[in-house]
Amino acid sequence: MSLFDIIKLGVGAAVGFVLCMLLYVPGAVSDARKAEADRLTAATNTAIGELTNEADKARVRRRLCIERGGMYLHETGQCGERPAAINR
Repeated sequence: MSLFDIIKLGVGAAVGFVLCMLLYVPGAVSDARKAEADRLTAATNTAIGELTNEADKARVRRRLCIERGGMYLHETGQCGERPAAINR
């Protein structure tokens, strides 16, 4: 194997590595973030389910809703979208 062949292999490996990083890593990071968010949501829902008092459950859900930018609807106990006029 000549020096020229070794240089060609090195350059080819470097180009292949760069292409893999450009194509694979952004998708992997996005997938990892989504998986982590799903895991945290499941853990939060489990913790809320372990509360024994319905008033405590409602308070936790209300706080989570507001922190995420929603509007807690007391009548239904659900988190809804904040009307555009209220958004800042």
